[in-house]
Amino acid sequence: MKKILPSEITPYSTYLNRRKFVKTASAFSIATSLSLSAKALHNNDSSKYISKLDENDELNTYEEITTYNNFYEFGMGKSDPSNNSSLFNPKPWTIKIEGLVEKPLEINLEDLLKKIQIEDRIYRLRCVEAWSMVIPWQGFPLSELIKIASPLSSAKYIQFVTIFRPEEMPGQKRRLLPWPYVEGLRMDEAMNPLTILSTGLYGHDLLNQNGAPLRLVVPWKYGFKSIKSIETIRFVEKQPSATWSMVAPNEYGFYSNVNNTVDHPRWSQATERRIGEFMRRPTLMFNGYEEEVAHLYKDMDLQTYY
Repeated sequence: MKKILPSEITPYSTYLNRRKFVKTASAFSIATSLSLSAKALHNNDSSKYISKLDENDELNTYEEITTYNNFYEFGMGKSDPSNNSSLFNPKPWTIKIEGLVEKPLEINLEDLLKKIQIEDRIYRLRCVEAWSMVIPWQGFPLSELIKIASPLSSAKYIQFVTIFRPEEMPGQKRRLLPWPYVEGLRMDEAMNPLTILSTGLYGHDLLNQNGAPLRLVVPWKYGFKSIKSIETIRFVEKQPSATWSMVAPNEYGFYSNVNNTVDHPRWSQATERRIGEFMRRPTLMFNGYEEEVAHLYKDMDLQTYY
């Protein structure tokens, strides 16, 4: 893994100045989108920049984003992923696509990225532990990969599986969780324009502690739904198993939408601590993306389907 020097990290003020955007309506009610200078992007590709933040939202620093992480495959502490992930090798990387698809296949990530347009997405990240960040991701809509997979009409859900390499991921040697880590989405959630597979942040490839080389980002759900280091994507008919829902179903539901009115059994979800700030702030329903996703859960009891 190439170490990124502090001098190479783009300050967030500079990052935003490169990607200033105009407030216009978009097809998906996302705040903005425009083409960027090729010099500012991976592989000199054209890209979209999409952001939906409030006036009091600022990007967290690169250091905060890359040193304060939950990634139990490398340890339980917040600094463990950055301290214990140097042996993990994310290149080359192959993604297995299986289940209810026209033809199961394996895709080399490097080859895939040559075919798919990388976009910039600035999203809030809300952890179920009631802390949050604002992160400038790079990646592509999950819907683009779903098109390549050509799922059958019987596929109603998608399950994601993290790679299992205990020799490189020391946390997997402990029985804290049933390994490998698994997560899932309903098909309409996966197809939502906000849902992306991230390949980088702050203009750099993902570091190991952030889920290199490919992680899911679903900004209206608690962070543990955004599974890291994805090796397998499986299309299934019935709701798939998800790690935390299996381990503690009374605390972590399958949907795990950010909901400020439904508390965790052991703490309130009404407020959150933004990393880098002293005062707590109110938590927003669906993490502030209610306009874009509330229709997915129409007529559902969100107290029951938490």
